[in-house]
Amino acid sequence: MTQVGQEAARALLRRLAVEQAECRIPSLTAAIVRDGRTAWFAGRGSVDGATPTAATQYRIGSITKSMVAVVVMRLRDEGALELNDPLERHLPGTRLGHLTIAQLLSHTAGLTAEPPTSWWERTPGIPTGDLLERLGPGELKHRPGRRFHYSNVGFAVLGELVARLRGTTWLKALRAEVLDPLGMHATTARPRAPHATGYAVHPWADVVQAEPEHDADAMGPAGQLWSTAHDLARWAAFLGGETGGVLCPGTLAEMREPIGVDDGDAWTGGFGLGLQLARIGGRRLAGHGGSMPGFLATVWSEAADGVGALFLANTTSGMSGTLLTDLLDILDRYEPRLPDEWRPVAADPGLLALTGLWHWGPKAYTLRLLPERGLSLEPVGGAGRASRFVPQDDGTWLGLDGYYAGETLRVAADHLDLNTFVFTRTPYDPDAPVPGGAGDWHA
Repeated sequence: MTQVGQEAARALLRRLAVEQAECRIPSLTAAIVRDGRTAWFAGRGSVDGATPTAATQYRIGSITKSMVAVVVMRLRDEGALELNDPLERHLPGTRLGHLTIAQLLSHTAGLTAEPPTSWWERTPGIPTGDLLERLGPGELKHRPGRRFHYSNVGFAVLGELVARLRGTTWLKALRAEVLDPLGMHATTARPRAPHATGYAVHPWADVVQAEPEHDADAMGPAGQLWSTAHDLARWAAFLGGETGGVLCPGTLAEMREPIGVDDGDAWTGGFGLGLQLARIGGRRLAGHGGSMPGFLATVWSEAADGVGALFLANTTSGMSGTLLTDLLDILDRYEPRLPDEWRPVAADPGLLALTGLWHWGPKAYTLRLLPERGLSLEPVGGAGRASRFVPQDDGTWLGLDGYYAGETLRVAADHLDLNTFVFTRTPYDPDAPVPGGAGDWHA
């Protein structure tokens, strides 16, 4: 399974061993994924008297949410719903029908974090109908859309949305549409052998206590699933772009776009559509963490570099919080990724003629031709509005990012019209439709 060199493998194993020993974790597995394949795996500690393997199950908690979100996005892509639809349109009868699907996916609905029940992670769950009856205006803690507020309840509601629209349970829909197509056959709702037992480690002594495990029922979509390092490695590859036909790559990219910030003024962590996001050490990571009594897990993927990392542990708390980024740093140190080889590509002569210097008033921009017939408009010197564009059937170009995302670029013989802004070959060209300026240039 290991595809890294000896030195890298030893350094990665040592970091994992330090985490297990110093944080007093009963057992711990971790893996690195590179270019869609598991490049390194190791386990430390003991499960039933043996070192855990890539087939050992652990509970993954809220990583479940990211998988449920994929089913919701599949429904959107099929036209069964729109993200701005109010919940009432598809799940009538609740007292929270004004909340939108996008708000629930991104934790911006203002909905309470925990359900109005007993401590749901440590007690048997209640039926979905009972939960929905208990949810009312009192469970709204913030104005919808105002801010990020993580909500387990929101994903319980989304699970029921999936069940209603698919005519089955959320779990069966997830199995049929995501888990089985990705080959994640060891991801289940309840534990199966071999699996780790969840433990709480005493804060002041080297003793442990087994934690409870229940069927969360209505709250299942928020954190029910168990999985293995093997399956989560496939999930990390999926999040990095190896979608296997389960989801359109453009939709996955949409899920990775930041919507809310969850760490205050630091702005290093946030949330997209069902995915946690982080900016750490120059990396842009997408994935999810998970915790349930006796278990911690996290999976991160960096699409730009084609790498991902994950861990699974059977402890309630106490991990360092830097294990995965440290593992990725070690990989970079010993085996830095090589850039893709540059190769020339064929270019449309008409598009090639568009490249070069253009001006927005007095400000200079360069227009470059990208692979796949894309265009990139960037200010000279780097400061200013930059965007990429892709061609449309009507001859216009659609902005993909930056200030001009979603805006239309029209190309004329002697100028560019970008949503009414005119770009010309010379500053304030007097022959352009809107040259601007007040006359001749002068001292």
